[in-house]
Amino acid sequence: MQFLAIDVGNTRLKWKMYEAPRPGAAVLADGVEFLDHIDRLAEGAWAKLPEPRYMLGCVVAGESVKHRVQEQMEIWDVAPSWVVSSAQEAGLINGYDHPMRLGTDRWVAMIGAWHHVRAQGRARPIVVVMVGTAVTVECIDASGRFLGGLILPGHGIMLKALEAGTAGLHVPTGDVCEFPTNTSDALTSGGTFAIAGAVERMVQHLKDHCGEEPACIMTGGAGWKMMPSMARPFELVENLIFDGLLHIAASRFPG
Repeated sequence: MQFLAIDVGNTRLKWKMYEAPRPGAAVLADGVEFLDHIDRLAEGAWAKLPEPRYMLGCVVAGESVKHRVQEQMEIWDVAPSWVVSSAQEAGLINGYDHPMRLGTDRWVAMIGAWHHVRAQGRARPIVVVMVGTAVTVECIDASGRFLGGLILPGHGIMLKALEAGTAGLHVPTGDVCEFPTNTSDALTSGGTFAIAGAVERMVQHLKDHCGEEPACIMTGGAGWKMMPSMARPFELVENLIFDGLLHIAASRFPG
């Protein structure tokens, strides 16, 4: 009953082998590879793994990368299965104008967040923030309907854009502080507060729309960097996409 879950982002592939395709299943093995190195998975990290019975993945890096991953899976007799955003899945309703155009990482992370909050005792509105190469801010109401969300550049993209468009601006990363007095700190603080301000605006929108304080969840590789700069408490959940994949898998692969 082993289950292989794969999260292919813009820069890295993360994977986990679970004992079964269900929430709470024990992790048998896991790993991370930069996209430049995924062609060695079959002879490396995956070579000694038990053969999975099921596989489910989330990919945002494009079709060519997905095909490269599938080629590495040919060491097993398992059918590749990839999440495609849909109108409804695993208890969540997709309010996007064109549901299939919603990024699968956003959709899977929201499913993980929805079930994470429900497991705490009651359904609540939720703001889900994913901090990576890009930053996404999603709003879900208490009934489980995705209302909409933001996409904005992450820290790295902001800095590259400023360096490209501003003569002589090539400085190391600085610190986040209230009143920056050097260019490095000004750049780092500006990017951090821009993200924090966008998040705060969406939290207020959702609170006004639903009439109650939302649960605030943060995830993504750079989530920990944003936490100290947030105006209200956020819960950091590191494996939100994998949590979402487990809930989707439980509904797709019963037994």
